[in-house]
Amino acid sequence: MRVKRQGIIVYFQHMKNIRQIKKHGHLIHASKKQKYALLYVDQEDTEFKMEKLERMPFVSRVILSHKPDIRTDYENAKPDKAKQYDYKMGI
Repeated sequence: MRVKRQGIIVYFQHMKNIRQIKKHGHLIHASKKQKYALLYVDQEDTEFKMEKLERMPFVSRVILSHKPDIRTDYENAKPDKAKQYDYKMGI
């Protein structure tokens, strides 16, 4: 059985605080320039983890990812015929 995961975007002040952020979930990406980190946590623990992260003094903002809310089944998705031919050729 797969565990439902939720992404959390954490904006911080200094890169040295990544170790404390990493303890709260699975760290996927951390940007030095824009000073944010992307964590994945279980959906049941999302609210608890967000509150805990917001209380940290070096965290400026915590945002919930909208990926699980986006619909991914498309109704009129027709494959491109040129791409279909390339797939059959093995390119």
